[in-house]
Amino acid sequence: MRILGWLVMMLLVGCREQSTQEVSAVDDSLELQVCSFNIRYEANGDLAWRAWPNRIDRVLATIRDIDPDVMGVQEALRGQAADLRASLPDYDFAGVGRDDGRSGGEYAGIFWKKARFDLGDTGTFWLSDRPDDPGSRSWGNEVVRCATWVTLVDRSSGRSFHVYNTHWDHRHQGSRERSAVLLAERIDARVGPTEPLILLGDFNATEENPAFAYLRGDAVTLAGSPRTAWSRKLRDPFDELFPDQRDRRTVHGWSGEEAGWVKIDHILVSAEAEPLDAGIWRAETRKKQPSDHFPVWAKVSWPASTDAENPPMLPAR
Repeated sequence: MRILGWLVMMLLVGCREQSTQEVSAVDDSLELQVCSFNIRYEANGDLAWRAWPNRIDRVLATIRDIDPDVMGVQEALRGQAADLRASLPDYDFAGVGRDDGRSGGEYAGIFWKKARFDLGDTGTFWLSDRPDDPGSRSWGNEVVRCATWVTLVDRSSGRSFHVYNTHWDHRHQGSRERSAVLLAERIDARVGPTEPLILLGDFNATEENPAFAYLRGDAVTLAGSPRTAWSRKLRDPFDELFPDQRDRRTVHGWSGEEAGWVKIDHILVSAEAEPLDAGIWRAETRKKQPSDHFPVWAKVSWPASTDAENPPMLPAR
């Protein structure tokens, strides 16, 4: 009996060691195609080729061409969000109207491929002194501004990551600067220091703007007060891969004009990420543009996790 007991114990130990080896051998590296797309709100003044019913096919064709795993959209009204959800059945969606936290006003919504990712959690906060109060605004901006976030889990590896999407104010620099600080605070409160992070948006700010520079880890003065560098130091895939690219305009006002440094639509990723490719999507002619903004995209990878507190998770069986 003692020999039999010893054999059973050794068998259990062997199984346990094999299970540990399987877990440690899991490759939870993550590679994502991401996109930020200001689709232009549906406006009564947009006639002919610029009207939403006449360009939704171009918007959809653009999305299919970029083929994002995750996409943030800005300026989507309720009807537009519904049109996109109905026309993109392979994507899931999170977001609310910024005016009331339900369906009123523009959405800063997030789409993701439903076959690849599970939704862990989601929420929206407002860029104001009362971030949990739907429709609130502060800091001098006349327009309500918000940010939506999701935590997604990659089904194949069990790796979780976080996506934030926002649309900053178009007129008030003080609002943009305070928005940057609030975003950083909210991210720090929810996202671990080594967890993959993606920040998408129409920031209404170029790379040199102090509010945007703060998100990239620069020490700047915001709202009249010096700020030490944000420790996350987010990376800009486009700027890293194409630092000398002069024609980086993303807002063109239906002109299709490419020239200039007016890049206000951005993708930022956590410091551990490796930018593989990036671009600004442009149609061939003015009347083929899907929006008054060019969408931006990036292909990014995160290496396998080495955080002892967050070991790789085996896929569910």
